[in-house]
Amino acid sequence: MVTWGGIADDFTGATDLAGNWVARGLRTVVTLGVPDAADLAGITDADAVVIALKSRTAPVREAVRESLDALAALRALGCTRYYQKYCSTFDSTPAGNIGPVTDALLAALDTDRAVVVPAFPDAGRTVYQGHLFVGDRLLSDSSMRHHPLTPMTRSDLPGLLGPQTSHGVAVVPLPVVRAGAAALGAELDRIAAETDTPVLLVVDAVENADLAVIARATAHHPLVTGGSGLALGLPATGEPAHAAMPVEDGHRVILAGSASTATRAQIAHARAAGVPARKLDLAALRADPDAEVDAIVAEVTAAWAAAPRTPFLVYAVGSQDDIQRETAPDQTPAGELVEAALADCARRLADAGARQFIVAGGETSGSVVRALDVRRLEIGPALAPGVSWARATTADGLPFNLALKSGNFGATDIFTDGWQALD
Repeated sequence: MVTWGGIADDFTGATDLAGNWVARGLRTVVTLGVPDAADLAGITDADAVVIALKSRTAPVREAVRESLDALAALRALGCTRYYQKYCSTFDSTPAGNIGPVTDALLAALDTDRAVVVPAFPDAGRTVYQGHLFVGDRLLSDSSMRHHPLTPMTRSDLPGLLGPQTSHGVAVVPLPVVRAGAAALGAELDRIAAETDTPVLLVVDAVENADLAVIARATAHHPLVTGGSGLALGLPATGEPAHAAMPVEDGHRVILAGSASTATRAQIAHARAAGVPARKLDLAALRADPDAEVDAIVAEVTAAWAAAPRTPFLVYAVGSQDDIQRETAPDQTPAGELVEAALADCARRLADAGARQFIVAGGETSGSVVRALDVRRLEIGPALAPGVSWARATTADGLPFNLALKSGNFGATDIFTDGWQALD
């Protein structure tokens, strides 16, 4: 019976949450987009279902509508608990979309509270005194300050969330969490009882043990919100429940649309290690996108002919200078050009025999899996905190192995060593 339903605001976040549920022993299915009746009928023997949306930077009304559609689908599956998954770096703008979606879910579920827990210590995300840290830096001092779509220039979560929500925001400090689940639960009850409208409760967490306390204290809450870390706080129900993932025979490709510091380091490492690579030429994409993709596909297929098992890296951003240049105002936003080009590359390279993909970046991952016409993922072995291999099958039955990676996640060598699980 499906108990947990996840609503993720991008595709990498969905696999991130699913991977952590799998690690706790929950049989988990990921659907890419809101499932229709036929998709719902095909979901059996699952403890949890995550619906992956592409709503993080969508217009607010669209993000709310898609999230409520996802909630309705999860209710139809019989879910009794719901997890609103957003990025552990709280990627959003003053307009949303985290707050508006939370408000809509609270109203639809008729509940008076939701915890806000972006902390994911295994990935270096912690919350102390209501402030979000990335490693040992405040979020506002991290590379996320320069994110081209959602620049994070503040670190205090109430200050970030307040303009996005119509409800109150309260902070529950670490000493209350460290007092145990009963004390934390009592404090959450007290705050909710003293508030006339639903309240969003930012809860400090700096270690996995803190997440376990929060999970116990919220075991009766119909809705929780956060990064995927809170899923690791659930009690383990057995061994990791990832599928015995078949390895698909075919060529390997890395498609990196992310501009994050972590992805740029991964690109640099792969190139230094001799991975054949091509950087997207933004000027060429503006002039003639089809010709640029034609040239990329020709170069990749030639490299595969010479070395069939060698992955090929296609990437968008290699330096901070690239970020500043490629996010400047122009006819079409650079991000849209990059997403469209990488999606087209994915489709064309799949036709040329690519069956194993590592994709870096939430927006890029969404565009790529839609281009491949993938609707469902079976989660396989973990590559890194928040990153897992998965098996995907298209509507026409074409199978792939996919690793969808948030731009900020993964070790520096993930593009070179991430294939070992498939060997």
